[in-house]
Amino acid sequence: MCVVFKSILILLSPGIGYLLVHKRRKEISERLSRIEGHITGIQKMVGEDRECSEILTQIAAVRAALDNVGKIVLEDHLESCMVDAVKSGNYEEFLTDLKKALSRFI
Repeated sequence: MCVVFKSILILLSPGIGYLLVHKRRKEISERLSRIEGHITGIQKMVGEDRECSEILTQIAAVRAALDNVGKIVLEDHLESCMVDAVKSGNYEEFLTDLKKALSRFI
Protein backbone atom coordinates (compact mmCIF):
# COMPACT_ATOMS: atom_id res chain seq x y z
CA MET A 1 0.00 0.00 0.00
CA CYS A 2 1.22 3.53 -0.72
CA VAL A 3 0.44 6.66 1.25
CA VAL A 4 1.43 10.20 0.34
CA PHE A 5 2.20 12.42 3.32
CA LYS A 6 3.41 16.00 2.74
CA SER A 7 4.61 15.11 -0.78
CA ILE A 8 6.61 12.10 0.48
CA LEU A 9 5.60 8.72 -0.84
CA ILE A 10 5.49 6.17 1.96
CA LEU A 11 5.31 2.50 1.04
CA LEU A 12 3.63 0.37 3.68
CA SER A 13 4.86 -3.20 3.71
CA PRO A 14 3.34 -5.96 5.83
CA GLY A 15 5.83 -7.26 8.38
CA ILE A 16 8.41 -4.58 7.54
CA GLY A 17 6.64 -1.38 8.46
CA TYR A 18 7.23 1.50 6.13
CA LEU A 19 9.90 2.70 3.75
CA LEU A 20 10.38 6.36 2.95
CA VAL A 21 10.79 7.21 -0.69
CA HIS A 22 12.57 10.49 -1.14
CA LYS A 23 10.36 13.03 -2.88
CA ARG A 24 13.06 14.63 -5.05
CA ARG A 25 14.75 11.52 -6.49
CA LYS A 26 13.22 12.07 -9.92
CA GLU A 27 14.52 15.64 -10.01
CA ILE A 28 17.96 14.43 -8.89
CA SER A 29 18.02 11.75 -11.57
CA GLU A 30 17.02 14.25 -14.27
CA ARG A 31 19.72 16.70 -13.18
CA LEU A 32 22.35 13.94 -13.20
CA SER A 33 21.29 12.97 -16.72
CA ARG A 34 21.79 16.55 -17.85
CA ILE A 35 25.20 16.61 -16.19
CA GLU A 36 26.09 13.37 -17.96
CA GLY A 37 25.18 15.00 -21.27
CA HIS A 38 27.24 18.04 -20.37
CA ILE A 39 30.26 15.83 -19.66
CA THR A 40 29.79 14.11 -23.02
CA GLY A 41 29.85 17.58 -24.58
CA ILE A 42 33.11 18.36 -22.80
CA GLN A 43 34.63 15.12 -24.08
CA LYS A 44 33.63 16.17 -27.59
CA MET A 45 35.22 19.59 -27.04
CA VAL A 46 38.48 17.91 -26.01
CA GLY A 47 38.35 15.70 -29.10
CA GLU A 48 37.86 18.79 -31.26
CA ASP A 49 40.89 20.53 -29.68
CA ARG A 50 38.78 23.41 -28.41
CA GLU A 51 40.34 26.20 -26.38
CA CYS A 52 41.47 25.18 -22.89
CA SER A 53 39.65 28.14 -21.36
CA GLU A 54 36.37 26.99 -22.94
CA ILE A 55 36.87 23.47 -21.57
CA LEU A 56 37.70 24.77 -18.10
CA THR A 57 34.59 26.95 -18.15
CA GLN A 58 32.47 23.90 -18.95
CA ILE A 59 34.16 21.86 -16.22
CA ALA A 60 33.35 24.64 -13.75
CA ALA A 61 29.73 24.51 -14.88
CA VAL A 62 29.60 20.74 -14.26
CA ARG A 63 31.11 21.19 -10.80
CA ALA A 64 28.50 23.80 -9.94
CA ALA A 65 25.72 21.55 -11.23
CA LEU A 66 27.02 18.64 -9.13
CA ASP A 67 27.19 20.87 -6.06
CA ASN A 68 23.57 21.84 -6.63
CA VAL A 69 22.55 18.19 -6.92
CA GLY A 70 24.37 17.51 -3.66
CA LYS A 71 22.42 20.30 -1.97
CA ILE A 72 19.14 18.83 -3.19
CA VAL A 73 20.14 15.37 -1.93
CA LEU A 74 21.01 16.89 1.44
CA GLU A 75 17.72 18.79 1.66
CA ASP A 76 15.78 15.69 0.69
CA HIS A 77 17.70 13.64 3.26
CA LEU A 78 16.98 16.14 6.01
CA GLU A 79 13.30 16.41 5.11
CA SER A 80 12.72 12.67 5.06
CA CYS A 81 15.39 10.66 6.87
CA MET A 82 16.01 13.15 9.66
CA VAL A 83 12.34 13.44 10.46
CA ASP A 84 12.05 9.66 10.49
CA ALA A 85 15.14 9.31 12.72
CA VAL A 86 13.79 11.79 15.25
CA LYS A 87 10.39 10.09 15.32
CA SER A 88 11.94 6.66 15.77
CA GLY A 89 14.49 7.80 18.37
CA ASN A 90 17.51 7.02 16.17
CA TYR A 91 18.60 10.63 15.86
CA GLU A 92 22.07 10.06 17.39
CA GLU A 93 22.96 7.45 14.75
CA PHE A 94 21.47 9.71 12.08
CA LEU A 95 23.59 12.67 13.22
CA THR A 96 26.76 10.55 13.20
CA ASP A 97 26.03 9.41 9.63
CA LEU A 98 25.09 12.94 8.57
CA LYS A 99 28.33 14.38 9.93
CA LYS A 100 30.35 11.77 8.00
CA ALA A 101 28.42 12.50 4.79
CA LEU A 102 28.83 16.26 5.21
CA SER A 103 32.58 15.95 5.76
CA ARG A 104 32.84 14.09 2.44
CA PHE A 105 30.55 16.53 0.61
CA ILE A 106 31.99 19.83 1.84
